[in-house]
Amino acid sequence: MAVSGIALFGFVLTHMLGNLKLYQGAEKLNAYAEWLREMGSPALPHSGALWLLRAGLIVAVVVHIVCAYQLTRINQKARPVGYKRRATIQATYASRTLRWGGVIILLFVLYHLGHLTFGQLHPDFVAGDVYNNVVVGFSVWWVSALYMVANLALGLHLYHGVWSLFQTLGVAAPRGGDWRRGIAAAFAFVVTVGNLSFPIAVLTGLVG
Repeated sequence: MAVSGIALFGFVLTHMLGNLKLYQGAEKLNAYAEWLREMGSPALPHSGALWLLRAGLIVAVVVHIVCAYQLTRINQKARPVGYKRRATIQATYASRTLRWGGVIILLFVLYHLGHLTFGQLHPDFVAGDVYNNVVVGFSVWWVSALYMVANLALGLHLYHGVWSLFQTLGVAAPRGGDWRRGIAAAFAFVVTVGNLSFPIAVLTGLVG
């Protein structure tokens, strides 16, 4: 769970940072997208390295989902009778909604692939013109709203995931303060704000 999580954390951060080129204009963003497709050339065919990365991400997602299911089953078998309902003391909102958040994120990723990656769900998809696809796609208010809700769910998932990662790896926090929560909050905040800024920038006319 932790190892697959690290791979996915790295991807969402890198993906967000790369998409910041939206603010540099169409030429920069489209050139970056083309560079991703040309990585490894001429040793690899066009988009070869990109598809290898995608395959690795698919493996990481599958491993993450399987581990989440296995941990859920282990917890259920360890205590077949549920706890009495009472006020939650240690659990955060992010941890209590972690499984549902994961389902929302998975459904969003499938939509995102069909919308901005392959274009089947896009109203005016132009292969290779990432800038146009982003601007046209986010110009539809309900699409932008969907992206923003999904990225808020992603932020909660990242916060709890990064914090849990430290615990899983046995990294202890000193008494009197838990720097692990600070790192988790900062990571989730940066990724979430970055991702939310893209649809907001299009809807407000900052990018267009």
